[in-house]
Parts: sequence; structure tokens; C-alpha cells
Amino acid sequence: MTDRLTMGRRVLFGAAAATALAAPALLARAAQAAGEATKGTEMETRQVPLRKVKLGEMTITVIQDGLRPSDKPEQTFGINQTPEAVAELLQANFLPADRFANGFSPVLIETGSELVLVDTGMGEGGRANGLGQLAEGIKAAGYRPEQVTLVVLTHMHGDHIGGLMEGGKPAFPAARYAMGQVEYDFWTNPARVGTPAEPGHQAVLKNVNPLAEKASFLADGATVLPGMTAMAAFGHSPGHMIFRLESAGKALILTGDTANHYVLSLQRPDWEVRFDMDKAKAAETRRKVFDMVSAERLPFIGYHMPFPSVGYAEKAGEGYRFVPHSYQLDL
Repeated sequence: MTDRLTMGRRVLFGAAAATALAAPALLARAAQAAGEATKGTEMETRQVPLRKVKLGEMTITVIQDGLRPSDKPEQTFGINQTPEAVAELLQANFLPADRFANGFSPVLIETGSELVLVDTGMGEGGRANGLGQLAEGIKAAGYRPEQVTLVVLTHMHGDHIGGLMEGGKPAFPAARYAMGQVEYDFWTNPARVGTPAEPGHQAVLKNVNPLAEKASFLADGATVLPGMTAMAAFGHSPGHMIFRLESAGKALILTGDTANHYVLSLQRPDWEVRFDMDKAKAAETRRKVFDMVSAERLPFIGYHMPFPSVGYAEKAGEGYRFVPHSYQLDL
């Protein structure tokens, strides 16, 4: 009996030892097979960050089109300040003084009768740099680009219109469009040729102009659709628009590029931003918009706010404190 038990143990431990010795090779072969099976499917398996919130009867999905790290924040924000002042404010907010990350956040709105997309990200031109992920994000959210019924533009800088076309064709083939009249008139005007605005002019001719026959052109106070109102917020671009959403007694503001950084643009709204085309007007607009947001205690979605780009603004010091959304719109 003892000999059989001893022999049994030897066999058992011997098999276990053999398995342990073989395991690394087995795991390596399995990993290699898995790699070969998934090779070339990165676009299909990449997880695009997204966040869904409720606003009354609307479902709002924020999609991260991409994230772009950059150096030297003082060359983009607070360009009318000393580099030391910019660095000091960043460090006071637990941020590095020499680096920053810029995110891009288009928004999908399901109203019950419409699927509305606000801004379109970088598109195919940004994919080599890890941007242009909107189409994958739409699919990850449970929709298809063909289901989008209305595309709304806050303005016509490249990171907002880059995703309108795909392979020379409309990326949202069933959609109609809504955009600011002032913005469209500025960028399509041949007077932009030979000026610093010419690259933007050419991008609008390529991406926006082919869609103009299906577009509605908006003025301040225009109703885009029931529960969505356009508001002029000029300065960042000549015809920059923001949008107020209302449903079942609740409201939210899509602030677009009114503020481009949650610290440098909100805590110091008068600091100049390199990409604001009319810097004085942009600062005036920032104060007007975020005075409203803070006074009404409204949630807002900012295109370049930290993902998921939803938050609140509280008046504080010289400007406003960004309060990130947690669960307020989930209840």
C-alpha cells in the first residue's frame, strides 16, 4: 500500500514538474498564435474612450477622437504672460510645467427622433498620429455612421471638420448639416487666399463645401431642432457657435472651443490663446459664457476639456474652477 502511494506521488509530482517545465513553451506558442490571429485587426479591437450621460430624455455620448501630448504649454496658452507665470499656474494645479495633453471630444446626441453629431474630429488625416478615432467610437457606442441624421459644427477649424469626409465621400451619408452662417461665409470667402487663413479656407472647400446643399445656416438664437438652440460665441473663430440642450426641464451647454484648457483658459479667462483668432473677443466670450454656466449651475461639455469633457464651472478668483462631472447626470 505504501509503495503504491509512494509511486503514485512520484507519478503525480513528476507530471506536475513536466507540466511546469513545458508551460513557458506552451504559453509562448499560445501567445504567438494569438498574435497571428489578431494581426492587422488593431482598428477593430482598439477601445476608443467614450462616456454616456443622460439629459432628460436625451442620451449624450462623448467620444474621444484622440489625445495629443505637446511640449511648451506657454507657447499655446497665456501667450501674453511670462512663461514663468504659466508654469507657476500649472504647477499649482498639479500639472507639469513643460508638457500638456490636448484631447478632442465630438458628441453624439440621441433625441428619440434624431441622432445628432456635434463636430467630427480629425478624420482620416489624423490617424497616423493616433487621432481620427470618431468612426470607431461611434461603433463602440452602439451606433453606425449611417445612422447619424444631423451633423452640427461649432466652427470650422481642422480638428472639428476633419471627419466630415472619408475617402472623398461624406462620412455620414444620411445626414443633413447645420453650421454658423458667419463662420461659413468667412472660411469660404476667396479673400482668405494669400493670408494666414488660406489653409483653413482650403480645408473648408474640401470638407464642408461639398455638403453645403444639405446644410442649414445658423444665426444667434436659431433653433437647430427641438431642444437645441444655437448661441453666438465669436472670438475663437469668426463665427464660433455654442449650443444649449434642453430636455425634460434639464439643460446643458456644448461650449465647443470657448475654453481650450480647464486650468489655463478657465482660471485665467483673459489669458490669450494662440489659436483664438480674435483674442480680445475670445476672452470677452469666455467670461460671458462661463458667467452663464456658473450662475445657472449648468453642466457643460467642452471639446478640449479633460475626458470625458463634462463638468461644471464655479466662479473662483480671477476666473472659474472646473468641477469634473462624476454621477450627476447618471441619476
